[in-house]
Amino acid sequence: MRRLAQERSIGHLGTLDPMGTGVLPLLIGSSTRLAKFFTRADKVYEVRVRFGFSTDTYDATGERAGEERPVTFTREDLERAIGGFIGVIQQHPPRFSAKKIRGVPAYKLARANQEVELAPVEIEIFSLEILSFEGPEAALRVHCGSGTYVRSLAHDLGLVLGCGAHLTALRRTRSGDFSIEKAYTLAQLETNIEDAVLPASGLLPGFPCVVMDSASEAQIRHGRNFRTNPFRADTGTKFVKALTESGALLAIGEAVLPNLYHPVVVLA
Repeated sequence: MRRLAQERSIGHLGTLDPMGTGVLPLLIGSSTRLAKFFTRADKVYEVRVRFGFSTDTYDATGERAGEERPVTFTREDLERAIGGFIGVIQQHPPRFSAKKIRGVPAYKLARANQEVELAPVEIEIFSLEILSFEGPEAALRVHCGSGTYVRSLAHDLGLVLGCGAHLTALRRTRSGDFSIEKAYTLAQLETNIEDAVLPASGLLPGFPCVVMDSASEAQIRHGRNFRTNPFRADTGTKFVKALTESGALLAIGEAVLPNLYHPVVVLA
């Protein structure tokens, strides 16, 4: 992407597992400064779960953990099991994950056969839908909050159903406001990267836009607070997008008083 965009500064908005495919939003240039506003974005995944045995990585890339067991539960049993994962729950991250223990990624310790104990974290699963269920495999659609490990979800389903399980396929179809329908493959970007790059002003659609005059632009570039129109009902939010008169994103302002914002990120 650095080569295609001719830009050194590029960041992503959430990693994918090595076997994962789908949406991976990238921020380019000065837009990388906006990354912190996307940290809590929810995600949607379409996955396949193989029941009958678990693996040490909780997916098909790992080694089998234990003997294979027969899959005798019904679709109704699976639906009941799924119901226990909806909402705010505690989840143990996989041993093979990027979570750090004393500054070292857990997967490095696991690969070195060292003891890995990760504390459970609070996550939220908004919905969990069965797309298909045939033999030992089920296809699921997962809508979850940031920080959710779908591999752990598959593993935990296997524990609840008493037969073990692991993830065999994972595709992220949405990350925040970015959907698979508007995603590009690397091959497509090789031939037409211009259409794929969104203007920074179009990002973070939940933040109201306010257009600054030239005097206010200079004030913002110097890190000074700026005012918004007190008669605009939508600028009572915590953050606003300050635009130049030409429509470019100048800064993100954070409310310090009603209709008074401090530029916490300046782009232009």
